[in-house]
Amino acid sequence: MFDSKKHDQINPPARLLMGPGPINADPRVLRAMSAQLVGQYDPAMTAYMNETMSLYRDIFVTQNRWTLLIDGTSRAAIEACLVSAITPGDKVLIPVFGRFGHLLKEIAERCGADVYVIEKAWGEVFTPNEIEIAIKSIKPTLLALVQGDTSTTMLQPLEEIGKICHDHGVLLYCDATASIVGNTLLTDDWQIDAVSCGLQKCLGGPSGSGPITLSEKFVEHVRKRHHVESGIKASHHIEGSGDRIRSNYFDLPMILDYWGEERLNHHTEATTMLYGARECARIVLQEGLDNCIARHELHGQAMYKGLAAMNLELFGDLNHKMSNVVGVVIPPGVDGEAIRKQMLLDFCIEIGTSFGPLAGKIWRIGTMGYNARKDTVLTTLAALENCLRISGHQLTPGAGIDAALVVYG
Repeated sequence: MFDSKKHDQINPPARLLMGPGPINADPRVLRAMSAQLVGQYDPAMTAYMNETMSLYRDIFVTQNRWTLLIDGTSRAAIEACLVSAITPGDKVLIPVFGRFGHLLKEIAERCGADVYVIEKAWGEVFTPNEIEIAIKSIKPTLLALVQGDTSTTMLQPLEEIGKICHDHGVLLYCDATASIVGNTLLTDDWQIDAVSCGLQKCLGGPSGSGPITLSEKFVEHVRKRHHVESGIKASHHIEGSGDRIRSNYFDLPMILDYWGEERLNHHTEATTMLYGARECARIVLQEGLDNCIARHELHGQAMYKGLAAMNLELFGDLNHKMSNVVGVVIPPGVDGEAIRKQMLLDFCIEIGTSFGPLAGKIWRIGTMGYNARKDTVLTTLAALENCLRISGHQLTPGAGIDAALVVYG
């Protein structure tokens, strides 16, 4: 039974989200998402769809025609790319250096792939030579890897991987959910065939829309499995000769038909999320993509230096860390979850823990999107210093703030 006292309007507590994502959405994105709905074939709506495609070409740094949104979280975008590209029995190679490499493995296995994995210890990344050796040995159809894995805070170098894949006739898919616009990603220059991401990290929006970009080579590959639902199929539609894609919702050829000139019905576009995704891209490009990346580098460096000055050990290969999130080894004798709880309840600041072999061993602190700012960095450092000091951790009071201020000049 409805109880007006128990079921009041949603009024979440004020939080500063300084973990590995999600982050606080930019107020401009939230305002855009409050706009009124229009029909999915209204000229205004289809114009917004085309504008969004154009904006995300600049975000992905690509000329790919097929640059669009998957309605769902970043994981939906990952799954759309993999379930559409992988025919059961295909060999798929996945370099795993954190939790989200294991996610790619799980999805590929569910697609019926013959999955091969090479692994690095969490906190390390792969060299191009290591990946090329595996490609030569396995001869996969597809290489799937993560650029920035927030579980370890490591950034996998990609500059040479695309050429290696193309030299050996392998498609390259990249999950850039946590890294895009906070770290350099050059889709065309690096010869990446498919990239997917989400809004809830450096793009400064909420989870719920998954931008993707697909090369012509990738589109040609998935269109071999093209299928049109019988209820809307017309005489001019041509079926693909390949195995039908096992998911209807994540069937990329059908989604391309929807975003293409024919606007062949597939689903009802998530209008509010499209407004938000469009605004995320517009804000980044208004700032300038290079400026946005530099902003993440600046505030990430200030956070990194501030934490190090507080007598804290930073996790992993720091030559290959993401600019927008840093791993902090929880000091001996310090209750990591108690610190996180105090940060949340006393200072209204959320920082993250990690998964798997790093569960309870590191904190993950992010400077992403709307939260990549000087005030959020200094506020987080000051709050964490006080929590650590109360817990008995030895540090020099004010050293973290001082170190960050040196970065800011």
